[in-house]
Amino acid sequence: MTPPVPGAVAVTAAAVLSPLADDLDGFTAALLDGRSAVTLPDGAPDTLPVAALDGFTLGGWAGRHLADAPDTAARLRRTAGRAALPARTAACVALRAVRDAGLTDDQLADGTALLVAGGNLALAHQAETVLGHHRAPGRLRASYALTHLDADVIGTVSELTGIRGEGWLVGGASAAGALALIQAARTVAAGWADRVLVVAPAAELSPVEAEAFRRAGALAHERFRDRPARMCRPFDRDRQGFVPGEGAAAVVLERPDSARERGAPVLAELAGCGQRLDARRGTEPDAEGQAAAMRAALDAAGLAPEDVDYVNAHGTGSVLGDETEAASLHKVFGGRDTLRVNSTKPLTGHCLSAAGLVEAIAVVAQLRAGAVHPNPHLDHPCADLPLAGRTSETLPLRTALSNSFAFGGINASVVLRLPRDDRPASPSAPAP
Repeated sequence: MTPPVPGAVAVTAAAVLSPLADDLDGFTAALLDGRSAVTLPDGAPDTLPVAALDGFTLGGWAGRHLADAPDTAARLRRTAGRAALPARTAACVALRAVRDAGLTDDQLADGTALLVAGGNLALAHQAETVLGHHRAPGRLRASYALTHLDADVIGTVSELTGIRGEGWLVGGASAAGALALIQAARTVAAGWADRVLVVAPAAELSPVEAEAFRRAGALAHERFRDRPARMCRPFDRDRQGFVPGEGAAAVVLERPDSARERGAPVLAELAGCGQRLDARRGTEPDAEGQAAAMRAALDAAGLAPEDVDYVNAHGTGSVLGDETEAASLHKVFGGRDTLRVNSTKPLTGHCLSAAGLVEAIAVVAQLRAGAVHPNPHLDHPCADLPLAGRTSETLPLRTALSNSFAFGGINASVVLRLPRDDRPASPSAPAP
C-alpha cells in the first residue's frame, strides 16, 4: 500500500536556479520557447556536453534577488561564500522560496522542516581537493572537513533561513528530488510539521564520474557535436544518451488550511505520490516497476489515468531507458491522443539528484501557463506516445504526472494539479 496524501498538499513557493534562468518567470518562458542550455564547453574532440551554471556567483545572484535585503545578501555571502557548489546553489533557491512563500522568522523557526535531496553532491569539489592535496599538501583548507559533506547543505540552509525543525537528506540518485518531495508531502500530511522546505542542490560530477558514464554508454557525446543544443533527444530515433545538467530547485509544501490562514498564494497542489523498487541492482530499467509507481501515485490521488492531462517523462535520451518508459506509459495510459508527454531534460540537461524537483517545478510552470513545452529535438519519434511537438502547445491543463527513475531500480511518480479555483473548464464540462 502507498500512504496517501490526504486532501493534497499546497505548493506555496517554487524557486529554480538553472542555466536557462534563475527565476520562475524566466524559467517558464525558456521552457515554452524550447530553449536548450546544453553546450560543448570548449569544442575539443573529447569534450563532453553539459548544461552548466557558468557564470553563477553568489554576489551576482544576490544582486538580482536580494537588492532590497542587503543584510540577507551579506549573510548569504558570509555563510555560503566558501561552500561547495551544492551548498551555494541550495542557499540561493532556499532563500528565494521562503521569501516568495511569505514566511516569517517565527514560522520558519517553529513549524517548518527542511528536506534536502541528493547524495554525493560535491564530487567535483572532492576531486579537485584531492588532486590539489596531492600536488601541495600544505595548502589543504581545514574547512574541507565540512565542505565535502552533503550535510553542509543542511547547515547552510538552516542557518540562512532560521529553520529549527526537523532536517534531513533524502537520497535516491536521479529520483532523489521526487523522493524528497514525496517525503515532504507525507510529513505535512501526517502533521509532523506545518510546512516543509524542500531543497534540491545542484549536483556536480567530477571528470571521473562523467567519463564512467561515457564508457558505460549512458552519455550523449558523439552525434550532433556541431549542434550541441540538440544532443539530448528523448524518444527520438537518433538519441544516444543523457547530457548532465546543473540546476537547483526549492519548493515550500504546507497544509492548505495553513496557507489559507496566512493568505499565501497556492501555486499548485501535490495530490498523490507513488514509489516502487524493481528488486534489482544495476542500471537496467523495468517497465513494470515504473508503471507500478505511476499507478500508486494515481491511486493515492484518487484519480484514473484518463484524469491526467499531461506527463512530464523521466525521458533522459537513453536508448533503453526511453524505450522502457514508453512501454510503461503505454501500460498505464494506453494510446490516449488527448494526453501530452514531454521531457524537460533536452532543455535543462539531466540535473541528476535535483532533476525530480526541477522537473516538478517545470510541471507547475506549465500547468499555470496552460501550455506544454515542446520536445524541440523530436525529429524522428520512435515511441507510440502522444508526444508534444517541436513547438509549445496551449492546452486546458488541470492535472499532471511527473516521473523520476533511478539506477538501482528506484521508481517515483508524483501527481500535481492546479488549485481548484484555478483549474480551467474542460471543453465538455465545467471544472470539477
